[in-house]
Amino acid sequence: MKKVTVPFFISHQGCPHTCVFCDQHAISGSSGALPAAEAILAKIGVWRRSAGERPLEVAFFGGTFTALPEAVQDRLLQPLQGLLASGEVSSVRISTRPDCIDDATVTRLSRQGVTTIELGVQSMDSSVLERSGRGHTAEASEAAIRCIRDGGLAAVAQLMPGLPGDTPAKSFHSLKRVIASGAGFIRLYPVVVLRGTELARRFQSGEYVPLNVEEGVQLCKVLLHESMRSAVPVIRIGLQADDGLNDATVLGGCWHPSLGRLTRSELYYDLLCTLLPSATIGLNCTILCHPARISEVLGQGRINLKRLGSRVASVRIKPDETLTKEELVIESFNHCIKGHVVTDLHYTIDEE
Repeated sequence: MKKVTVPFFISHQGCPHTCVFCDQHAISGSSGALPAAEAILAKIGVWRRSAGERPLEVAFFGGTFTALPEAVQDRLLQPLQGLLASGEVSSVRISTRPDCIDDATVTRLSRQGVTTIELGVQSMDSSVLERSGRGHTAEASEAAIRCIRDGGLAAVAQLMPGLPGDTPAKSFHSLKRVIASGAGFIRLYPVVVLRGTELARRFQSGEYVPLNVEEGVQLCKVLLHESMRSAVPVIRIGLQADDGLNDATVLGGCWHPSLGRLTRSELYYDLLCTLLPSATIGLNCTILCHPARISEVLGQGRINLKRLGSRVASVRIKPDETLTKEELVIESFNHCIKGHVVTDLHYTIDEE
């Protein structure tokens, strides 16, 4: 049963750096003030009433949780202990920097119910990290991932394709490296240029050119596919659509409220093009897919069907619960072809 995440945004709290891309207040729409125990319990109570039978997970996002004084960390986690003991809350997740994790910290957090630690890795290329003002190395990210994994917790690696000095090949190698280090989950956040940041200054002066939405989707498609091949789930693509992200705060870059859906839609379109044989040109065909994947197969505004219009006379989509979410079947006059996103698609990244 899928968990319901109760989020608390502690924007920039504890963080020792201001990276060139960062404006956590805009990203979260929150001032980042640390919640009091009463506010934590009240919010959990509201979410619990609407969650039904689904388990609750409490998450502290946005800041560098483990850089806060230990007493402050304990103050945030202490109200959860009774709920964890009773089963009303099933787990806790926190986010932090790779250079703010060690064995003792992981052990302490584990004892307080933390099961998942998200790391702002962003890149595994030293020049990209330096040009972005991250203040840590790729080796620190590798060590942090191993530390979390060895401590029995799940490590989530957050990657940010399109930073200054980044290339598709560097982003691809960054993904491969965090997977090899033991990351259990991935988040992909292509760069969004926020007003008032150092990156915005570079963008406006012409020093920096971000990925646009189309470029970000094409790159994330390849990264998503590689993660699927490695059996490491990508749990988010693109920043969360939020009141804090709008025309007033976003200056440029790869911003779209449905970036994950756009990315997965491209995967399924590529699979359709791979599966459709030349013998089907001009014929009617039916595409069967898992019910949960109908919107991705159709594409936003039914774009995938429109793009297939030059190859087939007509297309219709039918749900089929016997298929996995990664499978498609194409039926036409005398053809029935089955394909899988992972095994039937192959992508390459040009090296610099």
